[in-house]
Amino acid sequence: MPVKHDLYQDLSCTKEVVQQKRANDPHLNALLDKYSVVDNQVLSAEAQALGDDDVRKLKEKRLSIKDEISKSLNGSVSR
Repeated sequence: MPVKHDLYQDLSCTKEVVQQKRANDPHLNALLDKYSVVDNQVLSAEAQALGDDDVRKLKEKRLSIKDEISKSLNGSVSR
């Protein structure tokens, strides 16, 4: 059964803080949009019981984006 992850809890930030930073940072905004798309792809793949390798690749992609978001929120991404 697919389980949606709470991105804000994973990032140890409130939704309000993330949304405020998102409004002032186009790169962070794009990353959050990208994360949402990939997260939905993971949920869909899990619901459709796609192959483990396909789901694993999507989860790795989602984790990579989440790492970028975390770095961006902490100001350690050079643009």
